[in-house]
Amino acid sequence: MKAVKETHFQFPKQSNYYKGKVRDVYTINDTYLAMVVTDRISAFDVVLPEAIPFKGQVLNQIAAKFLEATKDILPNWVVGVPDEMVTVGLICEPFKVEMVIRGYLAGHAWREYSAGKRTICGVSLPEGLVENDKLPQPIITPTTKASVGHDEDISREEILHKGIVSIQDYELLEEYTYALYNRGTEIAAERGLILVDTKYEFGKIADQIYLIDEIHTPDSSRYFYADGYQQRQASGEAQKQLSKEFVRKWLIENGFQGKDGQTIPEMTPEIITSISDRYIELYEQITGDKFLKNESSDVTFRIEKNISAFLNTLNY
Repeated sequence: MKAVKETHFQFPKQSNYYKGKVRDVYTINDTYLAMVVTDRISAFDVVLPEAIPFKGQVLNQIAAKFLEATKDILPNWVVGVPDEMVTVGLICEPFKVEMVIRGYLAGHAWREYSAGKRTICGVSLPEGLVENDKLPQPIITPTTKASVGHDEDISREEILHKGIVSIQDYELLEEYTYALYNRGTEIAAERGLILVDTKYEFGKIADQIYLIDEIHTPDSSRYFYADGYQQRQASGEAQKQLSKEFVRKWLIENGFQGKDGQTIPEMTPEIITSISDRYIELYEQITGDKFLKNESSDVTFRIEKNISAFLNTLNY
């Protein structure tokens, strides 16, 4: 299977093309977005040189499943999923913040805490916590949504003071974020997993807020295995987890954290295969479904054909 590193299509009434860190996004008639989830992988806001086979399919299919499972909480942007690696949806005006919610002290929050910080994004944390401890209650730690470069931590107070989001909208974003995290936690628990932390992105059409982008995927979320969690915490062992954090740890161990002057370590075929296998493992764990590899001989041709056929069904 050859990984899809990038696409370059031209559809009828295509009005824009945008290449993100891992997605190629086609704007159709200023009404719809055709989002191709490629096999590119990023860490520390840097796109790594090698793509990961089946990663795009994993992300797109998990996101589709969870967007469907949460649309009773609020509407989402999805119109259809015409291909394993593609979602077509409505164009929304995105809010310029990402709503990160954490139920456990892990990842970036732990790195900040272990460096001595006891306030993250304006939220105070108690003394005496260790890595991967469950927090007294879930906390929202927003970030700015950078079009280029690193997303930055920001507090609720700063968001409101700078007028990035209105108070009325921000209170709704908080409400939706807690509700979505609770739903994700319930679904994860049914599969023997803990939803450690995740992020949500929202947009607006007129006065209606929509859930956009992907949710509850290994690129946007961190999962622990529930079985043995307490024992591992008590004994100081590392938690068994399913997330992109293992990629970050591999990079850190090899001297790369996205900082100037650092070199990305070689991504050997063994490393690429192991990352692909971990993504497939998470898919099967969180969905309960067997992952079916679509091993088309020409994946980009398949994607283009499926998008074109779906767009032909839309009245635009």
